[in-house]
Amino acid sequence: MAGGTARGWFEGDDLRRVLPLFSLAFGLVAAITQPSSAADIVLAAVPVAAFGLWAFDSKVPLASVSVGIVVPVVVAQRSGQLEPVMFNVTLLAFAAARWSRSLVSAAWLGVLAAATPVLVALIQDPMEVAVGIWLVAIVFVWVIGRAVERQERLVAELEATRSQLAQQALLAERRRIARDVHDFVGHGLAAMMLQVTSARHVLRRDPASAEEALLTAEQVGRRSMEELRRTVTLLRRDDEPELAPVSRAHEIPVLVDQARAGGLAVELRIRGDFARVPPGTSVALYRIAQEALANAAHHAPHARTLLGLELVGGDIRLVAETCGPVATDRAGDPERPRYGLIGMAERAAALGGECAAGPTPDGWRLSCRLPLEARHQVPQKDPRRT
Repeated sequence: MAGGTARGWFEGDDLRRVLPLFSLAFGLVAAITQPSSAADIVLAAVPVAAFGLWAFDSKVPLASVSVGIVVPVVVAQRSGQLEPVMFNVTLLAFAAARWSRSLVSAAWLGVLAAATPVLVALIQDPMEVAVGIWLVAIVFVWVIGRAVERQERLVAELEATRSQLAQQALLAERRRIARDVHDFVGHGLAAMMLQVTSARHVLRRDPASAEEALLTAEQVGRRSMEELRRTVTLLRRDDEPELAPVSRAHEIPVLVDQARAGGLAVELRIRGDFARVPPGTSVALYRIAQEALANAAHHAPHARTLLGLELVGGDIRLVAETCGPVATDRAGDPERPRYGLIGMAERAAALGGECAAGPTPDGWRLSCRLPLEARHQVPQKDPRRT
């Protein structure tokens, strides 16, 4: 590997342009070490030119220049001289195996290269070429070329897969941060706005209630700021931080009390020992309950809400059901993204569970199932409402 990319030592353009140099070396060795005429030197130079044309012009197919390699090699061997130029055929076999667009074309050019020693044996009289040795050499080089081609392909696929995994990890991290920001900032601001609105409505006729609502809004704001500051600190650390305490399932009753203090009519029903719920599942359960209550306060503030938690075998079931008037979406914003339920569905799916939500004859219902032992899966559903 070079520079961390799929460009390896056997990179196509670099190695391809080396082949004419090898062909030139074979021709020079043949011309220097063995008696040769001017015609023989020309024949030895033709494969060099053919390899050069193919190597430096990517539009020239190897099948076209293969004739300019095989024919001069065969003719040059008519007198039994210049045998080193036969190495051009092994170069042809390697190039066919390495750069052919398909296995079929690579095989046909390999057969042509392997047939060259046989053709030489037919025109030589007496026969002086070692056909068996050349056949073994050509086949061996062809196999090496296929191995190099496969290695390059695997390296490219590995690099593409690594890039895809990096993109998926980045998207997963962005979604996780989006869920956390939605939970920390969105819920805190929604609760603060609810209390501020309550204070504004009773400011003149009941100053004490207005002051209490503002105090609650202040407490919610401080708590949200602490959670946001903690999250930003964890994200900015370069090392692997120890996780700070986070809200878990056993704090859901406190969450319900806060919703009641904000004016939401909510009833909580719990069955089972939630102390044995694993930490990750416990945090997800708390966040889903938090979002369900926030949705109820936003979309059905005058309805009654039932929040039920139950341990059934190896599953945890959460049901949030409102009974009463449900506010409709603004007509001017029908396609607003529903990030609340998207986040709940992603949290459930990450643990191997599922969430479903939809209208009922009396209001709205959210049903969520989480396994007690997390099983990581990919989210399958896109929710439609937050």
